[in-house]
Amino acid sequence: MKKLEERGYLLTEQVNPQSQNLDQLTSLELVDLFNREDEETIRAIAAVRTQLAQAIERTAKALKQGGRLFYVGAGTSGRLGVLDAAECPPTFCTHPELVQGVIAGGAGALIRSSENLEDREEDGIEAIAHRQVTELDVVVGITAGGTTPYVRGALQAARQRGATTILLACVPAEQVSYEVDLDIRLLVGPEILAGSTRLKAGTVTKMALNILSTGVMVQLGKVYGNRMVDVAVTNKKLHDRALRILQDLTDLSRDEAGFLLERSGRRVKLALLMHWTGEDAPVCDRLLSQQQGNLRQALLSYQNSGE
Repeated sequence: MKKLEERGYLLTEQVNPQSQNLDQLTSLELVDLFNREDEETIRAIAAVRTQLAQAIERTAKALKQGGRLFYVGAGTSGRLGVLDAAECPPTFCTHPELVQGVIAGGAGALIRSSENLEDREEDGIEAIAHRQVTELDVVVGITAGGTTPYVRGALQAARQRGATTILLACVPAEQVSYEVDLDIRLLVGPEILAGSTRLKAGTVTKMALNILSTGVMVQLGKVYGNRMVDVAVTNKKLHDRALRILQDLTDLSRDEAGFLLERSGRRVKLALLMHWTGEDAPVCDRLLSQQQGNLRQALLSYQNSGE
């Protein structure tokens, strides 16, 4: 591998021949060019479908055993990880510590550029130590160009602690190598604006994170059919969504669904099980606990028991 100071050889830093006249394009031509280039993100995801499936399975298994999921990155990559982690509690009613985003520079780096902090490998090591990562946890390093010392330090430290390590990068392994459990390369080619990895690289990374976190939550029983039955009812929009889920999956009116939702403590999954079994909240809560929160399995268990 070449010296990290000499990054021009990286796929993410190369010049895109399709956009050499970028500053001469009309607005419509620019939009069309973006549209064509963004097709590369779909192909890149398809090329790593097996690895993404493995990442879902390994992460779900770890979380079922009491582990946590960490996304570690700097700059755009770090912000994408923090975004995905932040969306898990409202969507799947997870504890904030279950999925965590770790970004070089901390919270301040979310709104102000702090890309200089990505060069401190020791900070990545410290971030893993501070969160007391163990062999039960999963650490996903996100680095478009693959050379971020902060991410490399974090992954090395996590590996030493026995955690499952996953890499998301947008350069080939022969350009930048890593020792990780799952090495996922999202190859979208050079950016329209040379080196601006917030573009295709950022888009494909967000797609991969969407697939990973949603797939994990499905396997954790946070979904029934294609409904987010573990939605956190924390505002008017989510309250309305909860009522619609109850109405769609039962024969209840909106008022009846609202009454059931309140009886369940605003827990959609519990409300559904109460309605389908005719049992009260404590009984249904116990059924769900016995099946690690999986609504479908809890319902089948109840039906098979003849209770």
